[in-house]
Amino acid sequence: MTADNVNGHRTIWRGTAATAAVLAAVAGAATVDGPVRAAAADKARPAAAAQGLRITRFLGERRLPHMAKFRGTTVGGLSGIDRDPRTGTWYLVSDDRWRYDPARFYTGRLAIDPATGAFTGVRITGVSTLRGPDGHPYPAFGKPGSVDPETIRFDARSRRVLWGNEGDRPDETHEGIPLAPMSLRWAGRDGRYAGALPLPPSLRLTAEHRGPRRNAGFEALTLTPHGIAAMVEGPRYEDGEPPTVRHGATTRLTLWDRAGRVTAQYAYPVDRLPAAPKPPTGAADSGVSEILAAGDHRFLALERSWLEGVGYKVRLYEFDVRGATDVLRRDGLAQGGRFRPARKRLVADLGRYVDPTQNLEALAWGPRLRSGECTLVVGSDDNFDQSEATQFLAFAARGC
Repeated sequence: MTADNVNGHRTIWRGTAATAAVLAAVAGAATVDGPVRAAAADKARPAAAAQGLRITRFLGERRLPHMAKFRGTTVGGLSGIDRDPRTGTWYLVSDDRWRYDPARFYTGRLAIDPATGAFTGVRITGVSTLRGPDGHPYPAFGKPGSVDPETIRFDARSRRVLWGNEGDRPDETHEGIPLAPMSLRWAGRDGRYAGALPLPPSLRLTAEHRGPRRNAGFEALTLTPHGIAAMVEGPRYEDGEPPTVRHGATTRLTLWDRAGRVTAQYAYPVDRLPAAPKPPTGAADSGVSEILAAGDHRFLALERSWLEGVGYKVRLYEFDVRGATDVLRRDGLAQGGRFRPARKRLVADLGRYVDPTQNLEALAWGPRLRSGECTLVVGSDDNFDQSEATQFLAFAARGC
């Protein structure tokens, strides 16, 4: 890999698999060809936002008991959270698919003191079963029409929730799984179906090696001041290979307007694996587990990795799509054709606050404190596994 031009403001990388989208992203003005490949790509530099997010204080950690029961359901698998700013009610979606109970979301209260920021408790207050257009709960895993809820947002305008379904597709490990399309669906606060957003062709799951990969669909969803944004967790087949210890990957952020029309799509550079699994041939995966809007063009992203023999590692990034190439009509990003991905910068390695790091998949704004600081809440999916936890971390921040 060689640099054709380095002038202090613009670096263009050319050539083989070393064409590095992340290098372009963190340099702030680079143009790239193809997928992410460079090891140095993970050294993110400041994004273009006038004032970047800065964590000022860690407010504490709270957990829910493992396999807690609430109104006949098992609480766990909490993959997405959001807050109604008017009432202070929190919405928490479970990714359970009839392992214990039907697809559902909970409501709850998180106690964050507005004067001191002290985070003192979490409690569940309600549960709603998600229902399909026919009015019935969604079918179980492995059956036609099954859903995989992974993210949720509360819309203060319509007083409804929007939730992301990762979908499912057959692959080498699950050849008999029926194809279940990804979706973004509206629901009332009672869980009843209230419509869906249209998806561009690039986000359609297939039974072939085209489109999003299995378990790498919609994990990330947010509402912007004037629209909606969602990101697939990992690269589509046409956009390159998943990340390894040697190279990162490229995934896509899609934007909709408030009328539900797709307006743009941008490439986002995912880091390479932060460490090698143990043994080196062990299982590992990494991707974007949630995003959160800080404006129409500025976002936060959780990059979550799981490494066999090592555990979870999670970093919080800020990224900006202003100046990035709209790739909505680009079928593939892995081969040829230059594009400029979103610019990103590292905000925090979340492993520094509580050890061991949990499976952090949820991210939402909490209440603003009297100090003027905003609050940020990060939550974990325990996978209904006794060795993991349903954890909530709260932070105070500025530059929100």
